[in-house]
Amino acid sequence: MQQTFRIIDEDGIHARPATALVNTANKFKETESSAEAKGKKVTLKSILGVLSLGLEKGDTITLITEGPNAEEALNALKDVMINEGLGELA
Repeated sequence: MQQTFRIIDEDGIHARPATALVNTANKFKETESSAEAKGKKVTLKSILGVLSLGLEKGDTITLITEGPNAEEALNALKDVMINEGLGELA
């Protein structure tokens, strides 16, 4: 399952929102969660991976979940993106 977002936060994805994404992804132990942006794919279970994408306002990011609870994990990640004011559905 996947969902694409456009980054709307003025600061892009920095440490605080990246931590919220990582903490959410790690709640779903059996689900593989990753992010794809700028031609690069990283695990959502690593803060350094998320930050290495260097996402700024206007960039797009695709969140991808696979395995058990993939839909539930994607919905939780989508909530973080929207509720933290990080992104909107692209």
